[in-house]
Amino acid sequence: MGGYRGDNTTGFQSPAQDYVEDVVDLAAVLDLRRPGRYPVRVKGQALASRGIRDGDILVADAAAEPKPGKVCVAMVGGDVILATLTKRDDVWVLVPSSGPIITIADDVEVWAIVQALVRTQL
Repeated sequence: MGGYRGDNTTGFQSPAQDYVEDVVDLAAVLDLRRPGRYPVRVKGQALASRGIRDGDILVADAAAEPKPGKVCVAMVGGDVILATLTKRDDVWVLVPSSGPIITIADDVEVWAIVQALVRTQL
């Protein structure tokens, strides 16, 4: 009686076999080893208008240059918020998805610029 031989099997080779890639290293893809880059989990519907949902993970870069239109993580009066960074009449402001526009002043600090989003639930 013969034993099992892996090279002598029945059936067809998977058509997807030629397209299978190695396991994706998210830390490398998102450059999380770079100093000043942090994963931040979103709580609540902070910026649903920008496609950012509750439970999403954002890659925040504290060393990134602020630019108009970018999403940022900011500290406002001791609270952490997500907002779109923009300029109005040469003054930097934060535009949250709800509530008033916030002028960047002494009690407001842009902590990091969002560089990427990872969605763990569809």
